[in-house]
Amino acid sequence: MFALTISETPLLSANFDTESSAMVLSPSHSWRLKYVSLGVLVLQTTSLVLTMRYSRTLKEDGPRYLASSAVVAAEVLKVLACTLFVFKESNFNVQAMNQLLKEEIVNKPMETMKLAIPAGIYTLQNNLLYVALSNLDGATYQVTYQLKILTTALFSVSMLGKRLGIYQWLSLLFLMAGVTLVQWPTESEGTEEQKILTAGSQFVGLMSVLMACVSSGFAGVYFEKILKETKQSVWVRNIQLGLFSFVFGFVGMIMYDGQRVRQSGMFQGYNTITCTVVVLQALGGLVIAVVIKYADNILKGFATSLSIIVSALISYFLLDDFNPTGVFFLGTMLVMAATILYSYPHKSASVGTIKIENCPT
Repeated sequence: MFALTISETPLLSANFDTESSAMVLSPSHSWRLKYVSLGVLVLQTTSLVLTMRYSRTLKEDGPRYLASSAVVAAEVLKVLACTLFVFKESNFNVQAMNQLLKEEIVNKPMETMKLAIPAGIYTLQNNLLYVALSNLDGATYQVTYQLKILTTALFSVSMLGKRLGIYQWLSLLFLMAGVTLVQWPTESEGTEEQKILTAGSQFVGLMSVLMACVSSGFAGVYFEKILKETKQSVWVRNIQLGLFSFVFGFVGMIMYDGQRVRQSGMFQGYNTITCTVVVLQALGGLVIAVVIKYADNILKGFATSLSIIVSALISYFLLDDFNPTGVFFLGTMLVMAATILYSYPHKSASVGTIKIENCPT
């Protein structure tokens, strides 16, 4: 059952896509910080995808955990984490933190309400990701979800007036070709009924990913626009985003899973894997913020590509839910090449790139 309630992800929730809001790294930052952020991004992205996939396909005796409940729990953790960062920025002064939050959130209702739009979209997006991972293997999902680069580019051009160079548009063509190959049908064994059911499940998963890509691109660019127009702290903005996401998620949970919540409770079906998914999802926004602060476009491109490879290898060797073909590997290589080419910084003034050079923090 589809529940209208989820982050990245997305992851998101309180996170915003690195493709649509990257910050140029200053030369003063060390290579160590760059590679640490690279490793953290690869680890977080791969872990979230595979753990979420495993949690949605694990056979259990009792009821399966509610995706809507996991979304609400993740939003609460995100708000708490961002509040701790604001507390740190306030020199661990509770009174100063309360004053800051009151001034930026309560006393500026119009600024706060701007976050309702991306919060609602992120909530929808994260539910779509749960549906996608319930119907697709982790590697196929990971590669197909890279279409968010295309949607981010199109929304950036239309909403922010960004200009893309020939390399960026060429990379988008590579991306489309790669995703097409990844989704190319293969001959499978089994009865005709099994084939129909498998095809139907893959179609649902594919449509969910495509809808998540569109919502991810729009919400990311919209959030970028908000960040560029104000000087509020990123953590304050994430608190505003998380509060709206929590409200939307909670309402959605009551609307679509209210009866099950009343019967077995909000945390039915929770186990160690479920809690891990919630924590990884909640930390997603914080990881993205660290990457934006310390990493550059090239490293983000490699991180995305590496996460695809790692997801495919783990899906094949450990989860045993993915049988790669030569066509899949060719499509994956095209997607990785497109990701790197799209993120490659070009010095020519005639070539535009999608990034924020003076994003307020």
